[in-house]
Amino acid sequence: MVAALIALLAVLLIYLIGGKISAKGRKTSGKLSPYASGEDFPSEKLQVNLESFFLYAIYFLVFDVLAFVLATSMGVFSAGSPASLLIFPLVYAAIVLAAIELIPPRRRLG
Repeated sequence: MVAALIALLAVLLIYLIGGKISAKGRKTSGKLSPYASGEDFPSEKLQVNLESFFLYAIYFLVFDVLAFVLATSMGVFSAGSPASLLIFPLVYAAIVLAAIELIPPRRRLG
């Protein structure tokens, strides 16, 4: 208990001394702006292309599930199960890749 109070007093003393001797900067109007560098940046509207975002999200989801199926089924195959179990991941991968080929390419707008 005494050691905790001594440590707390030491930390408080260091904090107070550091506050007194630390460098103080001047607060100019530029430094108080939203950007700390003091530069004025013009605001611009950010538009996210949702069509492109959702297309990449679908690609990620499909390949994530494909990787999971391949990883889990290859572990079963390597454990000594029959070779017929290897057909399921290969057929699944072929179906997924064929489905990816059927997704129409993204059109340029504007």
